[in-house]
Amino acid sequence: MQKSKTMFVKQLYTNCLSEAAYFIESGGEAVVIDPLRDIDAYLDLAKERNATIKYIFETHFHADFVSGHLDLAAATNAPIVYGPEAVTNFPIYLAKDGEKFTIGKLTLEVLHTPGHTLESTCYLLTDEAGQPHSVFTGDTLFVGDVGRPDLFSGNLTKEELAGYLYDSLNNKIKVLPDNVIVYPAHGPGSSCGKNLGPHTYSTLGDEKSTNYALKATDKEEFIKEVTSGLNTPPSYFPINARINKEGYDALQAVMEKSNRPLSIAEFKEKMKNEVLILDTRPAAEFAEGFVPGSLSIGLEGRFAEWAGSLLPFGEEIILVTSPGKEEETIVRLARVGFDHVAGYLEGGYEAWIDAGEERDLIITVEPDELAMDLPHDHNLVIVDVRKPAEYADGHIEGAMNITLSDMTDPGNLADFDDNHNLYVHCQGGYRSIIACSMMKREGIHNLRNVEGGFNAMKNQEGLKVVQEKNVLN
Repeated sequence: MQKSKTMFVKQLYTNCLSEAAYFIESGGEAVVIDPLRDIDAYLDLAKERNATIKYIFETHFHADFVSGHLDLAAATNAPIVYGPEAVTNFPIYLAKDGEKFTIGKLTLEVLHTPGHTLESTCYLLTDEAGQPHSVFTGDTLFVGDVGRPDLFSGNLTKEELAGYLYDSLNNKIKVLPDNVIVYPAHGPGSSCGKNLGPHTYSTLGDEKSTNYALKATDKEEFIKEVTSGLNTPPSYFPINARINKEGYDALQAVMEKSNRPLSIAEFKEKMKNEVLILDTRPAAEFAEGFVPGSLSIGLEGRFAEWAGSLLPFGEEIILVTSPGKEEETIVRLARVGFDHVAGYLEGGYEAWIDAGEERDLIITVEPDELAMDLPHDHNLVIVDVRKPAEYADGHIEGAMNITLSDMTDPGNLADFDDNHNLYVHCQGGYRSIIACSMMKREGIHNLRNVEGGFNAMKNQEGLKVVQEKNVLN
């Protein structure tokens, strides 16, 4: 957070999305950059600062979350500002490259920086003295990385967009002073780049000396480096980008429809139809018992990202949550575009058990049990659900690699026979519980979750770790 008598800059970071929004205030006027769909934090800050939100700035059409620009505009009457090339289905202020906006004694200058997307735009903040202070780079420039050029790109190839990105970085960003603070839209773990650094902000000087994209001096080499090694983007990215461009229902309307308790009878009646049961309790609790057919995605992990990647859009969802987590679950689903929650199990899983209803569970074993069974069980199959790069960096000899995202296609599970004894693991235990729940939904029940995942397995006597090279994410 940057504070002075004339300047207040606050980064609002959301870990499960690796997303950063920004609140800037000066002299009772404020702007919000790249807001999340749930807007209370920005309204609360404006009230706390005794400020009026004057503008809502968007750096681009976000693909990894549904932005809060429409709800925030409705609540504040502030215009939504996009940079050049943005075309929407709702009213916006289309800013020109180089255009300046005043916020109290501060100025925000529009820097059109196509490359990640065509409309991608950075905003340069200058202080009361007219000196550059910070640049809000969206997905154009991250700490240690740049935005991938293969997402919402219209008819352009990723190579063409990478060429635009090279020009944007060299002509608009690198020319700024080294002491300018870089405030990106994402931090570590985001799928909007290849390998973001561990911090959520930096300085331009540091990025010039460490970030490969700002060190590049040859355009063709830059294009090759930026476009190589790109893993497949999460399946929900184009859906969220479209939602952000075309519009969406107000979050309040979503909450009114979704945040309602379902009795056990009502819950069971919903289960008779094409409905998805989503259990957001911690993975360890889910493993001990759950409503048969439930999919586990615990709130404690990268919930929004996995929900977006694994859940089908448009299908009705009913929830099982920890007590008091119903509203949070609905909001966090709405952040990535899921507006079809039809309610939650009243009283949660405990009520289900108290009513004597049928349940299922996941058997969890320690790595030493796997090590003991491995030499003697010829039907034993180790299923590693981590990403290919994690697998290549080190895995148990003979383990089969099926990523969690690939499990959305039932065909990828078709090779398992009833006589197979499946030992499922990830890196630490969160993703493997999700995987086990997906496999059970497909009728595969002869499985065990290996507690602690590869972190616990790699030092277990009797389990041999091997590595592979030249495997991309």
